[in-house]
Amino acid sequence: MGAVMADRCKIPQAFWRAIAHAGLPPAAVLRQARLPATLHLNPQALVSTEHYFALWKAIGQLAPEPGLGITLVTRSEAATHPPFILAAFHARDYRDGLERVARFKRLCTPEQLHIAEEEGECTLTSAWPYATESEPAVATDVTFATLLELGRRGTGQHLTPRRVEFIRSGPTDEVYREYFGCPIRYGASRNALVLKSVDLDRPFPGHNPELLDMLTPALTAALEEIEARSSIREQVKVVLKRCLASGRPELSDVARDLGMSERTLQRRITDEGTTFRDLLAEARQELWRRLLADPAAGIDEVSCLLGYQDTSSFYRAFRDWEGVTPNRWRELNSLGIAAEPI
Repeated sequence: MGAVMADRCKIPQAFWRAIAHAGLPPAAVLRQARLPATLHLNPQALVSTEHYFALWKAIGQLAPEPGLGITLVTRSEAATHPPFILAAFHARDYRDGLERVARFKRLCTPEQLHIAEEEGECTLTSAWPYATESEPAVATDVTFATLLELGRRGTGQHLTPRRVEFIRSGPTDEVYREYFGCPIRYGASRNALVLKSVDLDRPFPGHNPELLDMLTPALTAALEEIEARSSIREQVKVVLKRCLASGRPELSDVARDLGMSERTLQRRITDEGTTFRDLLAEARQELWRRLLADPAAGIDEVSCLLGYQDTSSFYRAFRDWEGVTPNRWRELNSLGIAAEPI
């Protein structure tokens, strides 16, 4: 589903072990972040995006050396990883591993990992719907290093990205060039890890379906429940309804929101015997019925929320679908009368 989780995420015990190993006592980090001093002692504790960012900012203030996030990831042992990362390491290939991480984040955290493939490149970006500020630099480094290490350790090859983009202006430290082994753009409009699409098809020699079932029973059950309740048709329409007001969403936009590649989404839509264009039309039809049911919503407003360039285009599309004008449809339905073509 494209819906965003509540603004709560769990801090894995591996996080506290990693920062302690780097010489940052959890109590000191929590004090710097102005968070409860015993937060690290409660494995079930949840924090908001604001508090999660505060933790990473505190880490950056206490240990400002460049590349700390990369060090935290590269020095971590596989046995200390949370179950969803362990599961990703045993995926079928790099693409499968990335999509498993994206699905986990979509289901269990307020962070959304977006995957977009185009012209031989796979671009990975993160979105924080509840954030009121930019993601701390250390947190971005940890995310990118984690995703790259997934490919390197999973395939057993020293994969290099096509490029890395950072919003930050610097410092342009050598540690980043040495680790990523590719061009790095500072002062970019986004934080992005851009991989070579061909690398995503590299198999993971450690692929283990049985172990995957044991590592992720809760996640597997959650996915099965969602899929049983909502086909890809319904998932796509949920995203489209949310995005229509910003214009006509493209297949790539929906794929990114659902945390899968454009190619995977297109295949699943085709498997269900429909097309993206048909789903867009259905989403608009269902949404305009709901919006027009509210008498306080003006026709111009409804047209805008549905992504039409002008009201006349909305009127023409509406008549094609419903056989009546929007005003007539609203009048008939307010009286409980089924709309008939005029």
